[in-house]
Amino acid sequence: MSTDERTGLRRFFKQLTATDSELDAQHLQRESAKCGAMPAGQCSRGQVVSVSGRLRTVAYTPRTNLPTLEADLYDGSDVVTLVFLGRRSIAGIEPGRQLMARGRIAIRDDRKVIYNPYYELEAPR
Repeated sequence: MSTDERTGLRRFFKQLTATDSELDAQHLQRESAKCGAMPAGQCSRGQVVSVSGRLRTVAYTPRTNLPTLEADLYDGSDVVTLVFLGRRSIAGIEPGRQLMARGRIAIRDDRKVIYNPYYELEAPR
């Protein structure tokens, strides 16, 4: 048996034993790569990046001086939190929605954040 055949068999059995969340993460990573986005797991502080994925959570955070809308974007490798300052809601920004966001990565509470990103909603699938 050649090395290629063994690698193919390993990949086949790995797909059979993968959980739904692992398969979903692999799908999101493939879709993100197709549109040329940088994997969130490779983003580092200060970089200007384009990330693509699915919104997991969207939360309005009333602050004393500035309200914010925060959305967690998951691309299969990591989460980037999109923070829209001064917003209570944005049409189309809802859990489960696919989008691409561009901006500079910051770190807040050990989490990757993009403040006021440029974003494009993707057609529902």
